[in-house]
Amino acid sequence: MASLSLTTERLLIRGWRVEDADAAFRIYGNPEVAMWLAPMMQRVTDPSAMRSVLEAWVESAPNLAPPTGRWAMVRRSDNVLIGGLALRLLPPYEEDIEIRWQVSQHEWGKGYATEGARALLGWAFTQDVDEVFAVARSSNARAVATARKLGMEWVGETTKYYGLLLQVFRVRRADFNGPVPPR
Repeated sequence: MASLSLTTERLLIRGWRVEDADAAFRIYGNPEVAMWLAPMMQRVTDPSAMRSVLEAWVESAPNLAPPTGRWAMVRRSDNVLIGGLALRLLPPYEEDIEIRWQVSQHEWGKGYATEGARALLGWAFTQDVDEVFAVARSSNARAVATARKLGMEWVGETTKYYGLLLQVFRVRRADFNGPVPPR
């Protein structure tokens, strides 16, 4: 897969780099962020482990079929890494694509997750994808609010994904309220 780079008003969305390890650890090592990642991903326990995670992500990136992948969210004004985005197949890993976002706790409430996810969804809809899902625990009010801000509709609850009771949200290409770059 070619390297993806998207620019929004405030963000650069780009591939992860091993050199991002220290900044990424401040996100994925933070218990307040990581508690929402399990069971898909556990809290990263130290910078060395984060470096190993990033090495694996960077190595696997060329083998992922678009639109799946993982990307860093960098604030354009100061080039600070503030979060991550992903498009992944949901279990049982056959067809449903999930969008995921993680933002540094210090940046919560500033709209970065919505801005980055909206740009990534727009790009995903140029990749022969008709719908994208987001799943969240009902107690994760921030994730639920972000899904709603993205124009995703609530489609129910399920334990189908990850063995947890999750709220399921969906947006279809035809209903997406955001920029879709030309194919």
